[in-house]
Amino acid sequence: MRGMRAVVAILLGTSAALAVGAAAKADEAASVETVIVTARLRAEDAQSAPLGLSVVTAETLRTTATYNISQVTQLVPSLNYSSPNPRNTSLTIRGLGSSVVAIAQSNDGLEPGVGFYVDQVYHARPATAAFDFLDVERIEVLRGPQGTLFGKNTTAGAINISTKAPSFQTAAEGEVTFGNYDYRQGKVMITGPIFGDVVAGRLAVLATSRDGVIHNVTTGADQNNVNDFAFHAQLLIQPTPSVRVRLSLDDSKIDTECCTQVFVRVGTSLKPAARQYPALAAGQNYTPPSLNPYDRLTDIDAPLKVDTDDGGLSAIADWDLGSATVTSVSAWRWWNWDAANDRDYTSLQIQLLQHIPSRQDQYSQELRIASNGRRTLEYVAGLYAFSQTIKGEPITAYGPLATYWLLGPPPAFPSNLLNGYTTDGHTRFHSESYAAFGEATWRLTDRFNVTGGLRYTWETKDGQFTSTVFGGAPATGALLNSKLSILRPQAYSASDRDGGFSGRAVAAYDVAKGVMAYASFAKVTKSGGINMSGLPLDAANNPALATAVVKPEHNTSYEVGVKSELFDKRLVLNADVFDTTVRDFQTNVVDNAPGALRGYLANIDKVHVKGLEVDAAFVLDEHLSGRLGLSRTDGRYVSYKNGPCPLELIGNATTVCDLSGLPLSNLPKFAWSAAGEYRRDLALGRLTGEGYLHVEFAARTRTFGDPTDSRYTVIDGYRLVNATLGIRSPGPWEATLWVRNLFDVNYLQNVTVQAGNSGLVVGTPSDPRTFGITLRARL
Repeated sequence: MRGMRAVVAILLGTSAALAVGAAAKADEAASVETVIVTARLRAEDAQSAPLGLSVVTAETLRTTATYNISQVTQLVPSLNYSSPNPRNTSLTIRGLGSSVVAIAQSNDGLEPGVGFYVDQVYHARPATAAFDFLDVERIEVLRGPQGTLFGKNTTAGAINISTKAPSFQTAAEGEVTFGNYDYRQGKVMITGPIFGDVVAGRLAVLATSRDGVIHNVTTGADQNNVNDFAFHAQLLIQPTPSVRVRLSLDDSKIDTECCTQVFVRVGTSLKPAARQYPALAAGQNYTPPSLNPYDRLTDIDAPLKVDTDDGGLSAIADWDLGSATVTSVSAWRWWNWDAANDRDYTSLQIQLLQHIPSRQDQYSQELRIASNGRRTLEYVAGLYAFSQTIKGEPITAYGPLATYWLLGPPPAFPSNLLNGYTTDGHTRFHSESYAAFGEATWRLTDRFNVTGGLRYTWETKDGQFTSTVFGGAPATGALLNSKLSILRPQAYSASDRDGGFSGRAVAAYDVAKGVMAYASFAKVTKSGGINMSGLPLDAANNPALATAVVKPEHNTSYEVGVKSELFDKRLVLNADVFDTTVRDFQTNVVDNAPGALRGYLANIDKVHVKGLEVDAAFVLDEHLSGRLGLSRTDGRYVSYKNGPCPLELIGNATTVCDLSGLPLSNLPKFAWSAAGEYRRDLALGRLTGEGYLHVEFAARTRTFGDPTDSRYTVIDGYRLVNATLGIRSPGPWEATLWVRNLFDVNYLQNVTVQAGNSGLVVGTPSDPRTFGITLRARL
C-alpha cells in the first residue's frame, strides 16, 4: 500500500499533462506517440487539429483495463456519463448534452447534444453507448460544438469511435479475464485474406459476465449483474489500389437482472408531515434493509431485468482520386429495448411494474469529398440524409399500497382506489434529416491558416402518443380526479418542420516550431423535438397541444487554445479556454395553469458554460511516461424562471420555482486525471519480456444529481486510483494484473427522488474494488 501511494505521489509531482493514449517509444529518442485522428473527417495529427480533443488509443484501453464509456470518463475529465440503466444513458461534454430528465421520461422525441459515432455512423440513441467496447482502435472525444462536419445535433461535442479494419496479414488474438465477483470476459479476433489481395475479413467476438453488486434481501438475488455478448464481422474489398469498400455487421446484447437503486437519504418537503416518508413508512412498519447505501442492499419485490440489443449493417466506400478522396457511408441500425423495474425502490407494493418495450430503426447515407494531404487549400464537402422511427409501448401498474403512498389513507381515499390501476401506452416517433455541408482550410502562409465551415440542415419530425388507463376501484367526481392525477388517458399527434444553418470559423498560427495557437467561433443549432411522454392539460382537461413541440437550441461558442510539442516531443502540452451560451435550452419546465398535471419538456431562455481545460503527456526516458488532464468548468442556468421545484420546496399543489443563477446539474466544477507508467525489460530465468506498472488517478468535485439542485440530491466528490501490473513477452503472450478502485472508495453514480415526492432519495452506489487477471495471446 505504501509503495503504491509513493508511486502515485511521484506521478502527481512529475506529470505536466495529457493526450490520452500517449506512450513511450522504447529507444533512445523516446517521445510522446503521434496519434492520427479523423476529427475533421480527414486523417491528420491530433496536434495539428485546432480544437479541443482527447484521444484514447487501443493501447491505453488495454493498459488501463478500460472496457466501456463509463470508465473512459476517468481518463477524459470533460466527459460525464450517467446511466441509472442503459436506456437512461446520458452523455455530456463541458456540462452540455443529453438531458437526464428527458431521457428518464423515455421521451424519444428529443435527441442528444453529444453525438455518438462508430466507424463514421451516427447512433441516434444514447443507450447504445452502454455496451462494452469490442475491437476498438481509438476513441476521439471532441469537445465543444461540432455541428459543421458531425452535423447530427452535436452541439455539445462528439464521441468518435474507430474500430480496427480487416488486414491482409493473417493475425489472431485471444484474451480471457477472471476477476472477483466472478467476473469473466473472453475476446477473440481473427483477420486475414479471404481472396488474394482483393478481399480480407475480420471477426471479433466478446462475452462478459459478472455477479451483481447489490444484494436483494427479499429475493436473495445479487442484482445489477453483467451479462453481455457482442460480435463484429467485417469484409474489406480492395479491387484496385484506389478503391476500398468496408462492409460491417455488428450486434451487441445485454441480458441482465438490472438495474435497481438503494436507499440514500430522506429529505423533507412542504407537504404535511403525514404525507412525507417518515410517517408513511412508519404507517406500514417499513424499514429499509440498510440506511447506508454502501452496504449495497435492496428489498424490491417486483421483477427486474434489462434485455436490449443494438446492431447494424454498414458499407463505407473510399475512392482515392489522387488529390481528393470520395467517401460514401451507408448504414442501417436497430435498437431493441425491454426492461422491468420496481420504481418505488422498496418491498412495499406501491408500483408493481414499469415496462417500456421500444424498437428503433435508423437509416443514414453520407456522401462527401475531402482533399488529400497538406496543401494551400484543404476542404471537405458533402451531403447527409438520416431517417429514424421509434415505437414504444410504455406500461405502468400500481399495487395495493399506491393509494396510501401517493394519495392518502382511508377514509379520505378508499385503500383500493389505485390497486391494479394501469396505463397502457403506444408511441411512434419518426424523424428525417437532410443536410449539405462544407469546410475549407486556407493556408495563407506556412504558419498561418484560417478555416471556415457551414452546414444547412432541414428536419421533419412527427409523433403520435396514446395512453389508456384501466383498473383500480370504480370512482366518480373527486375520487376520479384523484385517480387521474396519477395516470390520465391521453391521445395526441404533433409535428415539427424546421431548418437552419450551423457554422464555425477558426484561425490558427504556428507561434514557434511545435507550438500552435488557435481561436475559434461556432454557432450551432440543435434541432427541436416533440414531447413523447404526455402533455400538461389545458383548462378543459385536454392535452395542451401548444406544448407538444420543443423549439431548437442555439449554441454560440468561443474557444482559444494552444497546442505544443516541447523538448523534442518529450512533452506535449495543450490548453484551452472556452465560453458557450445556449439559448432556448431544452429541459423540463412546469406549467402552473389550471389542470396542469406534470412538468414537460420545453425551452428555457439561456444557459452559460465557461471553463479551462489542460491536456498533456510526457516521456522522461524509455522507461517512464505519464499524463495529466484537467477540466475547470462553470455552468449555470442564466434564466430558468419556470423550473420544477427542488424536493425541499414541493407542497401538495403544482409549483414553479425560479432556478435562474443555479449551477447545471451533473457537472463537476473540477475534474482531473493523472497517470504514470514505468516499463522495463525483464529477464527472470526463462521468463523474459517487458514489464510495466501503470497507475491511474481520477477525481471529481461534487455535483447536483437532478436539475433542481436540491440539497438532497447532492453527489459528493470522489478520488479513485486504478492500477495494472503486467508483462509482455517478445513472443505471443501477455499477462496483466489489474485493480479498479484500489482503495475501495465509496461514491454515488446517480440519485433519484422517488416518484410521489415522499422524500425518499435513492441512488446507484459505485462498484466496490474489483481486481483480476487478463491473459492475452496473439499470432
